[in-house]
Amino acid sequence: MATSLVVASLLLVACGSPPSDQTTTTGGTVIRVVAAENEYGNVAEQIGGRYVSVTSVESDPNTDPHTYEVSPGVAQDVSAAQLVIQNGVGYDDFMTKIESASANAKRRVLNVQHLLGLPDSTSNPHLWYSPGTMPKVADALATDLATVKPTEATYFRANAARFIESLHPWLAALARFKAAHPDTAVATTEPVADSMLEAAGTRNLTPFGLQADIMNGVDPSPQDVTLQTGLFSGHKVKVLVYNQQVTDSLTDSFIAAAKSADIPIIGVYETMPAPGFDYQSWMLAEVQALQKAVVDRVSTVKL
Repeated sequence: MATSLVVASLLLVACGSPPSDQTTTTGGTVIRVVAAENEYGNVAEQIGGRYVSVTSVESDPNTDPHTYEVSPGVAQDVSAAQLVIQNGVGYDDFMTKIESASANAKRRVLNVQHLLGLPDSTSNPHLWYSPGTMPKVADALATDLATVKPTEATYFRANAARFIESLHPWLAALARFKAAHPDTAVATTEPVADSMLEAAGTRNLTPFGLQADIMNGVDPSPQDVTLQTGLFSGHKVKVLVYNQQVTDSLTDSFIAAAKSADIPIIGVYETMPAPGFDYQSWMLAEVQALQKAVVDRVSTVKL
C-alpha cells in the first residue's frame, strides 16, 4: 500500500502529546471512535448513538483503498481515540503502525480479523461483505463502548440488537435470490463481494488467482485472462461484478467484453457510498443490483 510513503511523518505526529480522550458536547462527553473504513464507522455510529463521535479514515468511494495515503490528522485522531476499529488481514496496516506509535492506555482496538478468528493468510480481506461479520462487530462494539461508558451498557446493547434485526431485509433478499436463481454463474474482477455472492448461491467462474492478482496489482497469467474473456464471448456467465473503485486497462477490457456480449455488469464498492446509504441499505442495494442484472438484464454501474 502507498501508506508506507507517509508512515514516517505520521509516526512523528502520533508520538506527540495526545489530546484529551473525550469530546465535550452540550450533552456531556462522548466517546471518540476512529474507524479505518466508513462501513465500520457507520455501524459504530448506530451502536454508539448520541454517546460517540466517529471519524472514518477511508470514506471516499471514488478512491482506491489499497493506495490510500493517510494524513497527519489521522494520526492525531487515532492518538486521541478511545476506540479504534480496523478490518485487519493486511487491509489497513497503516492503522496498526499509527497505534503502535501513539501510546494510549485507555484506547481499545477492535480488529475484525481477530474478532472473527481469521488467520493472517485469509485470502479475501473484504470481511464486511460476509453476512456473518457485522452482527459480531455490533455485539463487540456494544461491549467495548460499555467498557468505556458502563452507565450506558443497556443502551449500547439495545442498539446492537436493533442493528442486527435491521439486517434481516438484506439476509432475506440473499435467501430469496439463492432460492429463485440457484447456481447462477457470475464473473468478477476482484474478490470484493465474493462472500456476498457466495451467500446468494452464485457460482463464480473467475479463477481466484486472477481476482487476487488484480486486487494486489499483479499481472494475471495469460491463461487466466483468456479464460476470463471466454466467459463473456461464450456467454457462460449471467453477470460481471467488478470493483467500481479500482479499474485499469485490463478490467476495462473485461467490462468492454461483457458489454459486447450483452452481459450486465454490476459495480461494487470497498468503501460505503456516502451520503445516501448506511451499511444495511448499502448491502441490500448490492443484492438488488444482482437481482436486476439476472432477472431484468439491467446493469448497475454505480449505486
